[in-house]
Amino acid sequence: MASTSKDARINIVGAGIFGLSTALHLARRGYKNVTVFDKQPYDDTEYSYSKGCDAASADMNKIIRTAYGSQVEYQEMGFEAIEIWKEWNAELADGQDLPPGLTSSDRVFVNCGSLSFTDSEELHPFEIATIKTMESQGHKDTQLVTNDPRHVAIAKSRGQEGACDPFHRRKRGKSSLGVLDSSGGVTIADKACRFALHKARQLGANFVLDPVAGAFDSFMLSSLGRVQGAKTKDGKSHKAELTIMACGGLTPSLVPELDGLCEATGGSVVIYKIPKSSSLWDRTSPENFPTWLWNMRSGAEGGLYGFPRTDEGFIKVGYRGTKYTNPRTQDDGQQRSVPITRWSGKETGEELQQIPVQAMRVIRGFLDEYLPELGEEGIDVALTRVCWYTDTFDNHFVVDHVPSKEGLFVVTGGSGHAFKYLPNIGNWIVDVIEGVQTDRPAIKAWKWRGSQAETSVNVLMEGSQGSRALDNVQLVGKNREERAKL
Repeated sequence: MASTSKDARINIVGAGIFGLSTALHLARRGYKNVTVFDKQPYDDTEYSYSKGCDAASADMNKIIRTAYGSQVEYQEMGFEAIEIWKEWNAELADGQDLPPGLTSSDRVFVNCGSLSFTDSEELHPFEIATIKTMESQGHKDTQLVTNDPRHVAIAKSRGQEGACDPFHRRKRGKSSLGVLDSSGGVTIADKACRFALHKARQLGANFVLDPVAGAFDSFMLSSLGRVQGAKTKDGKSHKAELTIMACGGLTPSLVPELDGLCEATGGSVVIYKIPKSSSLWDRTSPENFPTWLWNMRSGAEGGLYGFPRTDEGFIKVGYRGTKYTNPRTQDDGQQRSVPITRWSGKETGEELQQIPVQAMRVIRGFLDEYLPELGEEGIDVALTRVCWYTDTFDNHFVVDHVPSKEGLFVVTGGSGHAFKYLPNIGNWIVDVIEGVQTDRPAIKAWKWRGSQAETSVNVLMEGSQGSRALDNVQLVGKNREERAKL
């Protein structure tokens, strides 16, 4: 690509964070014929899940953190991203040439801190490694241990004292040990995507966002098997020198070469609606409450994360202790997990409004112990959702040309931690496309690689007989009577 003219046609399939950021940075570097295709009419739906968007990027909020244990590459990319998040906030505040629906009072990043905590009496080795790595890279006192008086004083000086004990454990005489990543916080995901889309358009990127005209159908192939572009559901062919697949949870089923490297997996989400009259309204605001992660490395009985309330009063709690799958047999006879959502029934005859019972049990057990005010005030579940990610076996992204498929490039494998890089990941992706500084640790980790090893973080492609397959687990939704039976 380094020798390719900036006039060359480049197609990107998918307008989630990978596709948006890639388009933005290609356009920023002067590529003049970049077109993004997506079946979601995002100009109308505004990346809102409640309006029918079912991609992982279409969400109310996502966690921003720089804490990554000993993984310096992701840590430093996080700090790089945060600086740009702050720039985007400043651009919004300036109020000049904003996309429809956004105003100068909107923010896309709130530095409320990100708390990783545990019910153990000792910090997890990951947290200890994070502190050590931060200090070695010149980020001393960004990671604040919640039972260290000096660190609590630092948090207070930064307006984050409440983030050290957001669940009021100390007031209740209970233990609460964790590490507050004071550099992190929350991004308002749907607004961030809309702003990124707007910025990419300003720089000349084109978008086809339509259920038919923007929907990928198949690849255009030469007689030698080179990918020469993509066909969309309206029957049109879109020739391109490079086709980039950035389709979120759909990518592994559209690019079968990813077998064993990537799989679509479902995270479980429960949302509560906090009324303004609640004692939790002020306490859970972004000014007083952090994003948080609880027992993230404890298997099926842990893996929870959550957020401060939104402006509308929604509090989201997610579960990734078990990553569920939806295996379906495809035309080549191979079973691959494909997303099934509240909205997908229009296309497949299936829909999913519930979440697995195991997820609900862990979430409810946590909230009964850590946020009992929900039950005391009669605040009930407003919505349940399965959010589909694309996991790799090692949790590293995949950013590379597809072997044996000249002209085809994939950007996938977010593994539940990619959204924070919306402002800057595209710059790295374009470096890969152009072959710039590809010896950097992050880019080396994202290269195309063999299938899962014994040391895999995630076990993939267990198929329809696997214990994580949704067809094999009991589901439950927001219905109070159903949940009462658990």
